[in-house]
Amino acid sequence: MDEKNENFEHLTPRERQMATANIPRLVLSFSIPTVIGMLVSALYVVIDRFFVSQIEGIGDYALSGITLASPVVLILGAVSLLIGVGAAANISIRLGKGDRAGAEKILGNAFTLNIVCSIVLGIAALIFLEPILLAFGASEYTLPHAYTYTSIKLYGTLFMYLSWSMNHPIRAVGNAKRFAAGQLLGAISSIILNPIFIFDWGLGWGIAGAAWSTVIAQGLASAFVMLYYFRGDPAIRIRLKNMKLCGKTIGAISSIGIAPFFMQILGSVVAIIANQFLRYHGGDVAIGAFGAIAGVTSLFVMPIFGIAQGTQPIVGFNFGRGDMQRVKTGYKSSMIYAVSICILGGLLLMTFPTQIMGMFLNDEEALRIGAQGMRIMAWTLPIAAFQMNASTFFMSIGRAKWSVLLSVMRQGLFLIPLYFILPQFWGVTGVWWATPIADVTAFSVALLMILREMRQLDKKLA
Repeated sequence: MDEKNENFEHLTPRERQMATANIPRLVLSFSIPTVIGMLVSALYVVIDRFFVSQIEGIGDYALSGITLASPVVLILGAVSLLIGVGAAANISIRLGKGDRAGAEKILGNAFTLNIVCSIVLGIAALIFLEPILLAFGASEYTLPHAYTYTSIKLYGTLFMYLSWSMNHPIRAVGNAKRFAAGQLLGAISSIILNPIFIFDWGLGWGIAGAAWSTVIAQGLASAFVMLYYFRGDPAIRIRLKNMKLCGKTIGAISSIGIAPFFMQILGSVVAIIANQFLRYHGGDVAIGAFGAIAGVTSLFVMPIFGIAQGTQPIVGFNFGRGDMQRVKTGYKSSMIYAVSICILGGLLLMTFPTQIMGMFLNDEEALRIGAQGMRIMAWTLPIAAFQMNASTFFMSIGRAKWSVLLSVMRQGLFLIPLYFILPQFWGVTGVWWATPIADVTAFSVALLMILREMRQLDKKLA
């Protein structure tokens, strides 16, 4: 597309920036606020698990309890992600085509879907919570902690949906700073409230305090997010006429949002299966070690999501305009930044696994298991960054089926079968090795898919 001959007067200043600014610098400017928000959110998870692990007398079992509870929240969050990411990608593409009315139609339907789904799914999860946790691997020692923590968090399901899902369209219109501010508000509030609610020098509510601090923080974040649409001068607004659900609009949201939905659902299934094998081969403390590893690695994984999501409106908007050169450059810039972060992260985790795990685990056997797992799983972080970035790229250009395929292959076709095979020979060590083997295999497929897509974009440029 020849920028010299194109008229940009119909674009907003932020849209004009996405259409004309230097791409590597633009990716950084859009990604840095998002990365900060994601990083603080990941830091909250780590601090939450750290505080819980320090509860006197029950720390290791309490940590295992919230690890077992994570799949429940992740499954509920998958629906929120479907709505939020699906709406955001569609909004970016429609704004790129100049269809602001269509973008607002998507937004209004997303708002209604969040309200309906959060209420229905939250109540259903509360009713069946105990059998769900038992099926997920809870024991007589971990069930009380898992039940207390999860049941309280379910009371805030609506807050979770609004603070997570409705924040994504803000990113889609290019307002990365506001998107990050919503994440920061929730995470920082929770970090501040956590110790006050948990320990005896404060309210002394123990693991229940950890859950209540999250609910209150998400309530504050959801209020902040929703104020964007009803006050000031947002790029797109929630209008009453657009809140009536439309099958075609829901289909458009779902067609792209189904990719992150499957990714998170499969991630939950993977966590459930891993917990079962860890408990069988290493006991409840091995589950706690897995939770600690997941929390620490998220400090590097979540910024990768931040980079990918910061790049998404740039790629989606320019794809909608038909500027394939900017689409390619946006993807490549995002990939370089993401892989670089994970190379540094992987080196750090492989060098100091015992010291890092010692912050969370008191039991010597749990510490040994956790350090071994971190060392094994950390070396494929750069490969995982490539896969995550590729998956988000396909979502950004409307290729949802390719994004879904990547997720299904990595977790469903490779990782889950490896969980059933490797522990039979190597016990807990087999659980740890399943992840890097699956990552390397899925990386090979993702690379072929990306090279194919780049060739398709080159043909459109010719």
